[in-house]
Amino acid sequence: MGQVHARVRLVRMTEDAEGVVASAGRLCYASETEDILKQDKGSAGEFIQRIIKMGHVSILEHAVFTFFVEGVSRALTHQLVRHRIASYSQRSQRYVAHNEFDYIVPPELEGKTVEVDGEQVDAVAYFEETMGEIAGRYAKLQGALGGNSEKSNQDARYVLPNACETKIFVTMNARELLHFFEERLCMRAQWEIRGAAEQMLELAKGACPSIFAGVGPKCVRMGRCPEGKMTCGKYQEMKEKYGG
Repeated sequence: MGQVHARVRLVRMTEDAEGVVASAGRLCYASETEDILKQDKGSAGEFIQRIIKMGHVSILEHAVFTFFVEGVSRALTHQLVRHRIASYSQRSQRYVAHNEFDYIVPPELEGKTVEVDGEQVDAVAYFEETMGEIAGRYAKLQGALGGNSEKSNQDARYVLPNACETKIFVTMNARELLHFFEERLCMRAQWEIRGAAEQMLELAKGACPSIFAGVGPKCVRMGRCPEGKMTCGKYQEMKEKYGG
């Protein structure tokens, strides 16, 4: 039991994803279809970028990516599964006992203190102590319900915190990934899911640079921040980080 951090792995993707996407795009405009599958990678990349700029992004749906995400909180996955054009498989709190669960500590707690019985206590230490207390209560409730079993776990889990670590498989097509990145790389996105999105983008861009080149928060594509009064004020920084 202890603090963990997010780790994302790209475990599988469409074979020759850029080639498949380019072929799908060429098919839409080709009167002769015999040679649409024959192409060099250089021309495929240029074609994909041109098509994306035109807004013909439906062809990206032919490329599919599966990520394994671990070391993240239930708070993160509650946000993640709101992206509905995707497939998810998550570790169960019903079938898997969580007596010694790992957890995620919000970095904002570092260097902070909380008042306990008139004294200032380190916030991270207080948080970790709270996690230990919850684990103890979970075990007691589990015991009262009959011990480690599916039936006991499904009710004892109600005491578990949002900080509880979880693992999840995520499968998205490239079009949905573009939307996901635009939403979750925004500085107004919650810090934990933004960090996971950063890792996912790095992996996706490394595998398919033509599809994910210049991808970032939506302000990068739009050329302005769409958040109005809630803007982070960092458009130029985001443009330089992602748009270059």
